[in-house]
Amino acid sequence: MYDLGIAYLLWVLSGFGALGFHRLYLGKIPTGILWMCTGGLFAVGSIYDFFTLPRQVKEANMMKALFDHTAYHQSIGSGGGDWRYADDAQARVVKTGSSEKEPVERVILKIAKENKGILTVSEVALSGNIPIEEAKKYLETLVSKGFADLRVRKSGSLVYVIPDMLDKDEPLEDF
Repeated sequence: MYDLGIAYLLWVLSGFGALGFHRLYLGKIPTGILWMCTGGLFAVGSIYDFFTLPRQVKEANMMKALFDHTAYHQSIGSGGGDWRYADDAQARVVKTGSSEKEPVERVILKIAKENKGILTVSEVALSGNIPIEEAKKYLETLVSKGFADLRVRKSGSLVYVIPDMLDKDEPLEDF
């Protein structure tokens, strides 16, 4: 995880941001090089960075957590799974514990209801008997359509939240 103190130290050591060492540290390679070539966008970018560095570090940490989470799940590999496309609706269906087949979306909603609106990729993959990559794609689709949110817990783990199914009486203390 990136540290705000180190980012400010690099900002000072790079001529108060003119050489962009802090941007390189945060993984912003193209703008770090731009800062080196232009003296921090002729000092305007350096001043901007001084005030926005806490937000930039927070965003970089969130992106790192997301990348680490994605890389971890991709390294696990895809498991088997008995699934097929329905001929009529082209909707993904999965074979659950019983012999019945149901759409992945229904599996996701059942898990969300059981967990008071909060679920993970692993839970969907396990309950739906589908590969983790497939479960992640379905959850990301729900996020892109506005039906779910992606949140980072204090522990750094990623969870998907279906706001409609959140327990309204319990605060989200773990986020």
